[in-house]
Formats: sequence, C-alpha cells, structure tokens
Amino acid sequence: TRTVERSLPSSLDSYQELIRQILDELTELGWQQHDLHGIHLALEEAISNAIRHGNKEDPAKKVHIECRMSSALFWVQISDEGSGFSPADVPDCRAAENLESPGGRGLTLVRAYMTKVEYNKKGNCVSLEKRPG
Repeated sequence: TRTVERSLPSSLDSYQELIRQILDELTELGWQQHDLHGIHLALEEAISNAIRHGNKEDPAKKVHIECRMSSALFWVQISDEGSGFSPADVPDCRAAENLESPGGRGLTLVRAYMTKVEYNKKGNCVSLEKRPG
C-alpha cells in the first residue's frame, strides 16, 4: 500500500502535480487506463470543489488530502475548511428541469466513476473509493 498526504493552498493551480503523482503511482501498481481516467476526473472535480465551493478560494484555508493506493484499491479523503454542504440538497442534473443548469454535474461524474462516495456529516469532507475493473 502506498500513501500520499498533502495540505494544499486554496488555489486552482495547486493540485495538478499531486494528481499526476497519484496517477503515476496507480500506473506503477498496474491500474488500467479506463480506471485511471475515472480517478483523474473524480480527483479534479472533488479537489476543485473543495477549493472553489468549500474554501471559497480563501488563501488562508487549506485543502487536506489523504490517499491510499494498492493494486486492488484506490481510496482518497479530501477535506476543506469550509462550512460544508448537504449532497442531498444538490439537484439531480439529469432531471429534465435541471438539464440546462450547471450545478450538480461534478457530483454526478464523481459518483459515476467511483465505487463508493461518502461525505461526513458536516459536508466538508468526501471519501472516494475505487476498485479496478
């Protein structure tokens, strides 16, 4: 099992190197391209949401990332210092009345690509899990 832990500034240009490192390690562990693609999209969305929506791009706040990887499991926890939200309150972007609304698409993408998605009670921390295949 490999572990990566980082605290990143609330800046949208702060996390690309970390995502590259995680994807490189997963490649070394034998993960396939279709799974890597989904993990990449989910990481981009979850981290950028923490920065933009959670921390409101406040430079005084950090995004904390803890990641564990093996050939059989990818797990990451992403937390911000914001006030949180209720995922249940985010409208379903697939519903007819929301098709032209930009909100909720990222959460739907994350759920589609990950095996398991869980939020803490406050709504400022998400745990993502992916099993290969």
